[in-house]
Amino acid sequence: MNQFFPRRSRAFLLAGLLCLAPFFAVLQAGEQVVVYSSRNEHLIKPIFEAFQQETGVEVVTHTDKAGPLLQRLKAEGRRGQADIFMTVDAGNLWQAKNMKVIKPIQSELLDAKIPAHLRDPDHTWFGFSIRARTIVYNTNKIKPEQLAGYADLADPKWKNQLLLRTSKKVYNQSLVAMLIAEHGAEKAQQIVEGWVANLAQPVYSSDTKLLEALAEGAGSVGIVNTYYLGRLLKKNPDLPLAVFWPDQKGSGVHINISGAALTAHPKNEANALRLMEWMAGPKAQAMLAQGNMEYPVTDEAKPAPEVIAWGTFKQNELNLTKAGELQADAIRLMDRAGYR
Repeated sequence: MNQFFPRRSRAFLLAGLLCLAPFFAVLQAGEQVVVYSSRNEHLIKPIFEAFQQETGVEVVTHTDKAGPLLQRLKAEGRRGQADIFMTVDAGNLWQAKNMKVIKPIQSELLDAKIPAHLRDPDHTWFGFSIRARTIVYNTNKIKPEQLAGYADLADPKWKNQLLLRTSKKVYNQSLVAMLIAEHGAEKAQQIVEGWVANLAQPVYSSDTKLLEALAEGAGSVGIVNTYYLGRLLKKNPDLPLAVFWPDQKGSGVHINISGAALTAHPKNEANALRLMEWMAGPKAQAMLAQGNMEYPVTDEAKPAPEVIAWGTFKQNELNLTKAGELQADAIRLMDRAGYR
């Protein structure tokens, strides 16, 4: 009898612990947020570490390119562990919404802090940093007063002077999509055809290679994301390159975002929303902008000093959902125009 009772007690104890295991797992999971991110880990790790230090909530990240992450979210469905999907370019976020792998967020804070054109009208995704895709020119070859806007670069006066990155990059697909939204398909195609006719060199595989060629005099002017220029100038401030803000008397500079959304089946929804709202705060905004020489989405933070030196600009305030809605149209348009 004395020997039997301890054995039975141990059995009851083990059974009880097994029953409680899911409860303890939920408690443990509640102290985490799982982020699927296409952003470079070295750019987001300091931000997540700062959040964890302030809140005690651990951020677990899985990084990959946007396409594979979207397919992973789709395949995992309700079994997935991700709470937040983070990526660059509004086109990718629109695609996530279209695939139904993210869901709307109810947050008065995010609605108040993130400007309307930098977030989904249905509150499904939000931009957390701004990236300007603007004109950069070789200061040894032309003067800024010769420049005007994106459409002007289609003028024959720029024959053999324009440098472009490949049309296969989502940044240029979004730019052309926004041109369609602004000007209509016919005018947008005329612009892109003019760009192709004015190319000084075959298209480049990256903004960095384009800028290096521009500095060497392979062309006079190009279209790039400003943070690529910032990185180069940080290494070599004497490069003969400068930013021009196009269309300041019209619709303004084409911008895009890095952004995030709540996944369709989050396991840690409260802490995921807590992280997203924290990223809209002044500390995170400064880190997000300054870490990659981008721009904050709120007025509570400032960009890096090198970025401030480029001056302020009027940004195009067309809602960035158009970058996704018209992406397929933009790809077909660029193909018709011979933009490879």
